[in-house]
Amino acid sequence: MSFDGAKVLALESRRAQEIGILIRNQQGDATVAPSMREVPIEQNQEALAFAERLFAGEFDMILLLTGVGTRALAKVIASRYPAEAFVEALRKLTIVARGPKPVAALREMGLKPAIVAPEPNTWRELLAVLEGRNEKRVAVQEYGRPNEPLLAGLRERGHEVTPVPVYEWMLPEDTAPLREAARALAGRSFDFAVFTTSLQVDHLLQMAAEEGVDVLPALRTHTVVASIGPTCSERLAEFGIEPDIEPSHPKMGFLIKETADQAQSLVARKRGRP
Repeated sequence: MSFDGAKVLALESRRAQEIGILIRNQQGDATVAPSMREVPIEQNQEALAFAERLFAGEFDMILLLTGVGTRALAKVIASRYPAEAFVEALRKLTIVARGPKPVAALREMGLKPAIVAPEPNTWRELLAVLEGRNEKRVAVQEYGRPNEPLLAGLRERGHEVTPVPVYEWMLPEDTAPLREAARALAGRSFDFAVFTTSLQVDHLLQMAAEEGVDVLPALRTHTVVASIGPTCSERLAEFGIEPDIEPSHPKMGFLIKETADQAQSLVARKRGRP
Protein backbone atom coordinates (compact mmCIF):
# COMPACT_ATOMS: atom_id res chain seq x y z
CA MET A 1 0.00 0.00 0.00
CA SER A 2 1.07 3.60 -0.57
CA PHE A 3 -0.24 7.17 -0.89
CA ASP A 4 -0.68 6.41 -4.60
CA GLY A 5 -0.15 10.01 -5.69
CA ALA A 6 -2.26 11.62 -2.95
CA LYS A 7 -1.39 15.17 -1.92
CA VAL A 8 0.27 15.22 1.50
CA LEU A 9 0.96 18.35 3.56
CA ALA A 10 3.71 18.22 6.20
CA LEU A 11 4.57 21.08 8.54
CA GLU A 12 7.92 19.75 9.77
CA SER A 13 10.76 22.27 9.98
CA ARG A 14 14.02 20.88 11.34
CA ARG A 15 13.57 17.60 9.45
CA ALA A 16 11.72 19.06 6.47
CA GLN A 17 13.87 17.38 3.85
CA GLU A 18 13.66 14.02 5.56
CA ILE A 19 9.87 13.99 5.86
CA GLY A 20 9.55 15.01 2.23
CA ILE A 21 11.68 12.05 1.19
CA LEU A 22 9.67 9.69 3.41
CA ILE A 23 6.40 10.83 1.83
CA ARG A 24 7.73 10.58 -1.72
CA ASN A 25 9.12 7.11 -1.01
CA GLN A 26 5.53 6.13 -0.23
CA GLN A 27 4.39 7.62 -3.56
CA GLY A 28 2.93 10.74 -2.01
CA ASP A 29 2.82 14.17 -3.64
CA ALA A 30 4.60 16.00 -0.81
CA THR A 31 4.23 19.66 0.14
CA VAL A 32 6.48 20.57 3.07
CA ALA A 33 5.72 23.96 4.61
CA PRO A 34 8.04 24.62 7.58
CA SER A 35 5.94 26.03 10.41
CA MET A 36 8.42 26.90 13.16
CA ARG A 37 11.99 27.59 14.13
CA GLU A 38 13.81 27.06 17.39
CA VAL A 39 15.24 30.27 18.79
CA PRO A 40 17.57 30.24 21.83
CA ILE A 41 16.50 32.70 24.47
CA GLU A 42 19.06 35.47 24.25
CA GLN A 43 20.93 36.22 27.46
CA ASN A 44 19.08 33.41 29.17
CA GLN A 45 18.99 34.76 32.68
CA GLU A 46 16.65 32.02 33.91
CA ALA A 47 19.08 29.32 32.83
CA LEU A 48 22.04 31.12 34.39
CA ALA A 49 20.10 31.65 37.62
CA PHE A 50 19.30 27.94 37.58
CA ALA A 51 23.02 27.18 37.16
CA GLU A 52 23.89 29.21 40.25
CA ARG A 53 21.34 27.30 42.29
CA LEU A 54 22.42 23.98 40.78
CA PHE A 55 26.05 24.55 41.75
CA ALA A 56 24.89 25.57 45.23
CA GLY A 57 23.25 22.14 45.64
CA GLU A 58 19.67 23.40 45.64
CA PHE A 59 18.16 20.63 43.48
CA ASP A 60 17.51 16.92 43.96
CA MET A 61 16.15 16.01 40.52
CA ILE A 62 16.13 17.38 36.99
CA LEU A 63 13.67 16.54 34.22
CA LEU A 64 15.08 16.89 30.71
CA LEU A 65 12.29 17.12 28.17
CA THR A 66 14.12 17.44 24.85
CA GLY A 67 17.51 16.68 23.37
CA VAL A 68 17.79 20.10 21.75
CA GLY A 69 16.89 21.77 25.03
CA THR A 70 19.40 19.69 26.99
CA ARG A 71 22.20 20.69 24.63
CA ALA A 72 21.08 24.33 24.62
CA LEU A 73 21.03 24.42 28.42
CA ALA A 74 24.58 23.03 28.56
CA LYS A 75 25.70 25.62 26.02
CA VAL A 76 24.16 28.53 27.93
CA ILE A 77 25.76 27.43 31.19
CA ALA A 78 29.11 26.87 29.47
CA SER A 79 29.06 30.53 28.40
CA ARG A 80 29.75 31.46 32.02
CA TYR A 81 31.05 28.31 33.75
CA PRO A 82 33.40 25.44 32.80
CA ALA A 83 31.50 22.84 30.78
CA GLU A 84 32.54 20.05 33.11
CA ALA A 85 30.99 21.89 36.07
CA PHE A 86 27.49 21.34 34.66
CA VAL A 87 28.17 17.66 34.02
CA GLU A 88 29.55 17.08 37.51
CA ALA A 89 26.61 18.88 39.08
CA LEU A 90 24.14 16.70 37.16
CA ARG A 91 25.89 13.57 38.44
CA LYS A 92 24.71 14.49 41.93
CA LEU A 93 21.04 14.64 40.89
CA THR A 94 18.40 12.13 39.89
CA ILE A 95 18.30 12.68 36.13
CA VAL A 96 15.00 12.00 34.37
CA ALA A 97 14.68 11.94 30.57
CA ARG A 98 11.36 12.28 28.74
CA GLY A 99 12.50 10.03 25.90
CA PRO A 100 15.35 8.91 23.64
CA LYS A 101 16.41 12.37 22.45
CA PRO A 102 17.44 13.74 25.86
CA VAL A 103 18.99 10.33 26.58
CA ALA A 104 21.19 10.79 23.49
CA ALA A 105 22.15 14.32 24.58
CA LEU A 106 23.11 13.04 28.02
CA ARG A 107 25.18 10.27 26.47
CA GLU A 108 27.21 12.90 24.65
CA MET A 109 28.10 14.35 28.06
CA GLY A 110 28.98 10.97 29.50
CA LEU A 111 25.79 10.82 31.56
CA LYS A 112 23.00 8.29 31.88
CA PRO A 113 19.53 9.08 33.25
CA ALA A 114 18.25 7.24 36.28
CA ILE A 115 14.71 7.30 34.90
CA VAL A 116 13.37 7.36 31.32
CA ALA A 117 9.69 7.84 30.55
CA PRO A 118 8.27 5.11 28.29
CA GLU A 119 6.58 5.71 24.95
CA PRO A 120 4.75 7.74 23.86
CA ASN A 121 6.95 9.98 26.05
CA THR A 122 4.32 12.54 27.08
CA TRP A 123 3.96 14.38 30.38
CA ARG A 124 1.54 11.65 31.50
CA GLU A 125 4.20 8.95 31.22
CA LEU A 126 6.61 11.23 33.06
CA LEU A 127 4.23 11.69 35.96
CA ALA A 128 3.47 7.98 36.04
CA VAL A 129 7.11 6.93 36.14
CA LEU A 130 7.80 9.48 38.89
CA GLU A 131 5.00 8.22 41.12
CA GLY A 132 6.27 7.78 44.68
CA ARG A 133 9.58 9.61 44.17
CA ASN A 134 10.58 11.62 47.22
CA GLU A 135 13.05 14.06 45.64
CA LYS A 136 11.77 17.40 46.86
CA ARG A 137 13.44 20.06 44.71
CA VAL A 138 12.85 19.47 41.02
CA ALA A 139 14.11 21.44 38.01
CA VAL A 140 12.26 21.05 34.69
CA GLN A 141 14.01 21.92 31.42
CA GLU A 142 11.23 23.39 29.32
CA TYR A 143 10.82 23.56 25.58
CA GLY A 144 8.59 25.95 23.71
CA ARG A 145 5.69 26.92 25.90
CA PRO A 146 5.57 25.68 29.52
CA ASN A 147 4.01 22.27 30.10
CA GLU A 148 1.48 23.38 32.68
CA PRO A 149 -0.11 19.95 33.30
CA LEU A 150 3.31 18.47 34.10
CA LEU A 151 4.29 21.34 36.39
CA ALA A 152 0.91 21.24 38.14
CA GLY A 153 1.09 17.46 38.57
CA LEU A 154 4.51 17.69 40.19
CA ARG A 155 3.43 20.47 42.52
CA GLU A 156 0.31 18.57 43.55
CA ARG A 157 2.61 15.79 44.77
CA GLY A 158 4.50 18.24 46.94
CA HIS A 159 7.56 18.81 44.76
CA GLU A 160 9.16 22.24 44.71
CA VAL A 161 9.30 22.88 40.96
CA THR A 162 11.63 25.27 39.13
CA PRO A 163 10.94 25.63 35.40
CA VAL A 164 14.08 26.28 33.35
CA PRO A 165 13.17 27.79 29.95
CA VAL A 166 15.92 27.22 27.40
CA TYR A 167 14.52 28.03 23.98
CA GLU A 168 11.27 29.11 22.43
CA TRP A 169 9.50 28.41 19.21
CA MET A 170 8.71 31.11 16.70
CA LEU A 171 7.29 31.27 13.22
CA PRO A 172 9.81 30.68 10.43
CA GLU A 173 11.50 33.77 9.06
CA ASP A 174 9.87 33.06 5.69
CA THR A 175 6.18 32.37 6.30
CA ALA A 176 5.18 32.37 2.62
CA PRO A 177 5.14 28.54 2.24
CA LEU A 178 3.05 28.16 5.39
CA ARG A 179 0.60 30.86 4.27
CA GLU A 180 0.25 29.23 0.87
CA ALA A 181 -0.29 25.84 2.51
CA ALA A 182 -3.02 27.30 4.73
CA ARG A 183 -4.84 28.70 1.71
CA ALA A 184 -4.54 25.42 -0.17
CA LEU A 185 -5.69 23.42 2.85
CA ALA A 186 -8.74 25.67 3.29
CA GLY A 187 -9.51 25.01 -0.37
CA ARG A 188 -9.39 21.25 0.27
CA SER A 189 -6.36 20.76 -1.95
CA PHE A 190 -4.70 18.21 0.36
CA ASP A 191 -5.69 14.62 0.99
CA PHE A 192 -3.48 14.28 4.09
CA ALA A 193 -2.06 16.68 6.70
CA VAL A 194 0.78 15.41 8.88
CA PHE A 195 1.44 16.96 12.30
CA THR A 196 4.63 16.07 14.18
CA THR A 197 4.34 18.51 17.09
CA SER A 198 1.49 20.39 18.73
CA LEU A 199 2.84 23.87 18.02
CA GLN A 200 2.49 23.21 14.29
CA VAL A 201 -1.27 23.34 14.88
CA ASP A 202 -1.05 26.78 16.48
CA HIS A 203 1.17 28.25 13.79
CA LEU A 204 -0.93 26.84 10.95
CA LEU A 205 -4.09 28.33 12.45
CA GLN A 206 -2.34 31.65 13.06
CA MET A 207 -1.29 31.90 9.43
CA ALA A 208 -4.75 30.84 8.26
CA ALA A 209 -6.33 33.60 10.35
CA GLU A 210 -3.91 36.19 8.98
CA GLU A 211 -4.72 35.03 5.44
CA GLY A 212 -8.44 35.22 6.16
CA VAL A 213 -9.11 31.53 5.51
CA ASP A 214 -10.55 28.76 7.66
CA VAL A 215 -8.73 25.41 7.59
CA LEU A 216 -10.82 23.76 10.29
CA PRO A 217 -13.68 22.48 8.07
CA ALA A 218 -11.22 20.74 5.76
CA LEU A 219 -9.33 19.15 8.66
CA ARG A 220 -12.58 17.99 10.24
CA THR A 221 -14.32 16.50 7.21
CA HIS A 222 -12.04 16.21 4.18
CA THR A 223 -8.29 16.02 4.84
CA VAL A 224 -6.99 12.96 6.69
CA VAL A 225 -5.16 14.15 9.82
CA ALA A 226 -2.10 12.15 10.89
CA SER A 227 -0.80 12.95 14.38
CA ILE A 228 2.57 11.87 15.79
CA GLY A 229 1.15 11.09 19.23
CA PRO A 230 -1.13 11.95 22.17
CA THR A 231 0.21 15.45 22.95
CA CYS A 232 -0.24 16.56 19.37
CA SER A 233 -3.65 14.87 19.19
CA GLU A 234 -4.83 16.65 22.31
CA ARG A 235 -3.99 20.01 20.77
CA LEU A 236 -5.85 19.12 17.59
CA ALA A 237 -8.86 18.01 19.64
CA GLU A 238 -8.99 21.44 21.29
CA PHE A 239 -10.00 22.78 17.88
CA GLY A 240 -12.50 20.04 17.18
CA ILE A 241 -10.13 18.07 14.96
CA GLU A 242 -10.18 14.33 15.57
CA PRO A 243 -6.92 12.77 14.34
CA ASP A 244 -7.56 9.93 11.93
CA ILE A 245 -4.38 8.04 12.73
CA GLU A 246 -1.59 7.89 15.30
CA PRO A 247 1.41 5.61 14.65
CA SER A 248 2.23 2.57 16.73
CA HIS A 249 5.38 4.42 17.85
CA PRO A 250 5.62 8.24 18.06
CA LYS A 251 8.30 8.51 15.38
CA MET A 252 8.18 10.23 12.01
CA GLY A 253 9.07 7.14 9.99
CA PHE A 254 6.31 5.09 11.60
CA LEU A 255 3.84 7.94 11.12
CA ILE A 256 4.42 8.21 7.38
CA LYS A 257 4.67 4.46 6.70
CA GLU A 258 1.56 3.51 8.67
CA THR A 259 -0.47 6.38 7.21
CA ALA A 260 0.54 5.35 3.69
CA ASP A 261 -0.29 1.71 4.40
CA GLN A 262 -3.87 2.70 5.31
CA ALA A 263 -4.20 5.65 2.93
CA GLN A 264 -7.19 4.48 0.88
CA SER A 265 -9.28 3.34 3.85
CA LEU A 266 -8.44 6.50 5.82
CA VAL A 267 -9.60 8.76 2.98
CA ALA A 268 -12.78 6.73 2.46
CA ARG A 269 -13.63 6.80 6.15
CA LYS A 270 -12.89 10.51 6.47
CA ARG A 271 -15.11 11.47 3.56
CA GLY A 272 -17.91 9.09 4.44
CA ARG A 273 -17.52 6.76 1.50
CA PRO A 274 -18.16 3.02 1.90
